[in-house]
Amino acid sequence: MTATVERPALMSAYRLPGWGHPVELVELPVPVPRGTEVLVEVQAVGLCHSDLFVMSVEEGVLPYDLPLTLGHEVAGRVVAVGELADSSLVGSDGVVHGVWSCGECHNCQRGQDNHCVALDGRVGCGLGRDGGLADYVVLPHGRHFVTATSVPPTALAPLADAGLTAYHAIRLHADALAGDCAALVIGVGGLGHLAVQILRATTSARVVAVDPRPEACALAERLGAHHTAMSVDDGLARLTASTGLTGIDVVLDFVGSDDTLRLGASALTPGGRLVVVGGARGSITVGKGLDLPLGWQVSAPFWGPRSDLVAVVELAEKGLLDPVVEVVPYADVPAAYARLHDGGVTGRIVVVPDRAPA
Repeated sequence: MTATVERPALMSAYRLPGWGHPVELVELPVPVPRGTEVLVEVQAVGLCHSDLFVMSVEEGVLPYDLPLTLGHEVAGRVVAVGELADSSLVGSDGVVHGVWSCGECHNCQRGQDNHCVALDGRVGCGLGRDGGLADYVVLPHGRHFVTATSVPPTALAPLADAGLTAYHAIRLHADALAGDCAALVIGVGGLGHLAVQILRATTSARVVAVDPRPEACALAERLGAHHTAMSVDDGLARLTASTGLTGIDVVLDFVGSDDTLRLGASALTPGGRLVVVGGARGSITVGKGLDLPLGWQVSAPFWGPRSDLVAVVELAEKGLLDPVVEVVPYADVPAAYARLHDGGVTGRIVVVPDRAPA
């Protein structure tokens, strides 16, 4: 028997009707969870540049079936589960882990479920499978839900991607962020502003934050960056003048353009690492004997495993991670996406359904 609480028969959802089209608000039946599935009543959902990418690509680029409900940063409450799922989840508040892995492949078995070999391009929530920009979202399994007890939904939702991706990128290089070291955050946006906080909370690094927008630099300084600047050269100069360090141990590039990759690589100290997180589709040529420091590394981490999302939620529950959000009502989603496209957003836009608490 399916465990449940009372819910309506129909719901609203923002769906992508076709490639290159804007989202449309439609009415759909509320999903009924079967088997291991879990139904979550959405309380808040973050908007992301990845949504804009999905909306803009041509047919054939992504292996998705349309129409598709967007929204992969989802916080909410479990209101029903299938007959094979854990019924104790009903009534739990939390956040959705958007990588809907198989749980059985060799990567899943060793805790690298963000690299699940069975995904085949359809990552999960809002990225190949119907997401949370709706009143309800159904998850394939209860393991894709991480409970949280003391973080409001509007702060919890951005942790699903912006917080998780930033944390994962930093954790992978924890050995290089120990002792007397420096980290450079390029781009203080939805992910970068959380990276500043995570670096301060989990590492000993001197944090340099770079963004051409004065308001973003001011935000980074307020959140704990040791140095802020509007250019990489200026940020590096301020670091050197203050500490004597002449290079960066870990560069976290949350833009990922040709220019930022080139500048980030030029700032590395010997043994330094360039971590490409942003999706601006830039490129950089790497190889032995080129103009790179000894022992260089370049990596491009993807999202993060469930275990890292648990760690991110714990940081938020301890008050060490607090997303800067702008809450918008459900009706303003198209306008919010337009602002995000135009670069007029500091922090994260979070949508709250009409009936959900902020």
